[in-house]
Amino acid sequence: MSTTTTTTISKSNVGVYTNPAHDLWIAESKPTLEEVKKGEGLKDGEVTIAIKSTGICGSDVHFWHAGRIGPMIVEDTHILGHESAGVILAVHPSVKSLKPGDRVAIEPNIICGQCEPCLTGRYNGCEKVEFLSTPPFHGLLRRYVNHPAVWCHKIGDMSFENGSMLEPLSVALAGMERSGVKLGDPVLICGAGPIGLVTLLCCNAAGAEPMVITDIDEGRLKFAKELVPRARLYKVERGVTPEQAAEDIIKLGGNVKPSVALECTGVESSIASAIWSVKFGGKVFVIGVGKSEMSIPFMRLSTQEVDLQFQYRYSNTWPRAIRLVESGVIDLKRLVTHRFDIEDAVKAFGTAADPKTGAIKVQIQSEVDI
Repeated sequence: MSTTTTTTISKSNVGVYTNPAHDLWIAESKPTLEEVKKGEGLKDGEVTIAIKSTGICGSDVHFWHAGRIGPMIVEDTHILGHESAGVILAVHPSVKSLKPGDRVAIEPNIICGQCEPCLTGRYNGCEKVEFLSTPPFHGLLRRYVNHPAVWCHKIGDMSFENGSMLEPLSVALAGMERSGVKLGDPVLICGAGPIGLVTLLCCNAAGAEPMVITDIDEGRLKFAKELVPRARLYKVERGVTPEQAAEDIIKLGGNVKPSVALECTGVESSIASAIWSVKFGGKVFVIGVGKSEMSIPFMRLSTQEVDLQFQYRYSNTWPRAIRLVESGVIDLKRLVTHRFDIEDAVKAFGTAADPKTGAIKVQIQSEVDI
């Protein structure tokens, strides 16, 4: 038997689905309402969570529209979402670290714990990882989810919105750690989408200076300036070569070449601009995801001894992210621009996918009766 908080929940479990035909819809999902009420179906080490807030990631939109990201392909009906926080409803008797009523943020991976990346602490490279929302593993955009307790992080009285935003913050923190940004470093941030903006917040907290952030959208750059007033803005214009963009970026930074470029778009021309921008011995750290193959200015990298480095998700970031948000060092609240109930998830995705809406982070909320 599992321990449950209440038997009064009445809303059925629903999920937000897509498929290879790029449809998007809401339908019944598992665990069922009856299973949740009775605390049934939990495996050893698992808990049941009532999901309260989930952010829409660019990858969710990509899986819906394109049906794939690189080798990860939507081949069947598939539930989206991996940026979530909620409250514990039930725990398996083997779970001692959590109890019903605890508020948690969900780290959306399940690892094998046996391969070399897992054993060396870099479990984001787990050879058998189940990353929720990446096909074929269903995501978190549901009312109720079963998940291993070890990947549910207590958030105390932190808002569920902030709890869900710990996932994109974790992406940025992984980039900060591996790129080595230090106090006083001149940095370039390519892309003023959610990951670029969270990275900007992290660079600001780390004391980077100057900080130049780029984007093709003037509205997003304006948002970046409001978020971090000392950020320097560069609007990427069509037809400008990466070499010319780099010259402009360096001038904007007071003729100081960036020591680190944090590339958050995955766009070929943006990566090239970053490579042309950084100093001799600098680093271009690519956080964004892009097409499977692309051309880069190889000899620029070679003759300038520029390190080109990449990131795949994150590991061991949630406790640090929680401390930063709880202390106010990183303020994520302003990034949420739109909110929808899970019943309006299709409209929410349309808002997130349309640049004209001005959306930065769209949140889908579920007001379950607990």
